[in-house]
Amino acid sequence: MDKEKPFLNNELTLSELAGAIGIYKHYLTQILNDKLNKNFYEFVNHYRVEEFKSQLNNPKSKKFSFLGLALNSGFNSKSSFNRIFKDLTGLTPSQYKNLTKV
Repeated sequence: MDKEKPFLNNELTLSELAGAIGIYKHYLTQILNDKLNKNFYEFVNHYRVEEFKSQLNNPKSKKFSFLGLALNSGFNSKSSFNRIFKDLTGLTPSQYKNLTKV
């Protein structure tokens, strides 16, 4: 996930990710559920939020809007990005930016 960043594909599926790492999708589901206590979407969206935060802190990304950064991070809509970001961080994207003084 860190090296190849498949989560940047906003249409990534469980089957595609399982195929990319060479395991059956039910094994991947079991690993995510049992070891990480996350479902596939929670797992992928965690990486997307972290990517957004990383891009937000990158001076080269200053020219992009929050929506642009969210889309570049693998989200496919503003509403899903805002909801997921707040669910995972407890903050809105604007609150996060103000808190980190980016």
